[in-house]
Amino acid sequence: MQRDKLEIHFATSNMNKFLEAQLVLAEYRIKLAFLGRRALEIQSDSIEEIAKHSAKSSSSQANIATVVEDAGLFVDALNGFPGPYSSFVFKKLGCDGVLKLLSGCPDREAKFVSVVAFCEPSGEPVCFSGTVEGVIATEARGTGGFGFDPIFIVEGEKQRTFGEMSTAEKGRYSHRARAFREFGRWFVESIKP
Repeated sequence: MQRDKLEIHFATSNMNKFLEAQLVLAEYRIKLAFLGRRALEIQSDSIEEIAKHSAKSSSSQANIATVVEDAGLFVDALNGFPGPYSSFVFKKLGCDGVLKLLSGCPDREAKFVSVVAFCEPSGEPVCFSGTVEGVIATEARGTGGFGFDPIFIVEGEKQRTFGEMSTAEKGRYSHRARAFREFGRWFVESIKP
């Protein structure tokens, strides 16, 4: 397979995740194709286990090599909650709900963790992770990104939330970008001439 023709299928229904990953993988001349379906997701306290299971399931069902990504927001003062349950918590409580849980709390340390899992139909998943440290803002700001982006201020980025950044700006810092860069480097190195 020639390097300028590399294509990977991303099993997701989240167009925002797809666009973030597409920008990052373009750095490695990898074309990301939108599979347009959500991978089967198990409930687990481990983001890596969720990603592995989703990658194996989606690759087997589609009968093609696929990549999936799962992520979570871990808030120190909430003992790591919502963690791997972030998507569900966002749907039920949203940014405002997390802000209410932290009302009056001085400890606002948090991190985003992302795991990217790649799997071929007859293979086992290979995982890559990315983490970004930061703090939870006192109010939601910005309309960019998705999920908890409007309340997360990345370490070293003054006071702007991910929600106040463009997709390209967020890609310089984000957990998802870090995990996809790890995957991109591995994938390009793994290609046999």
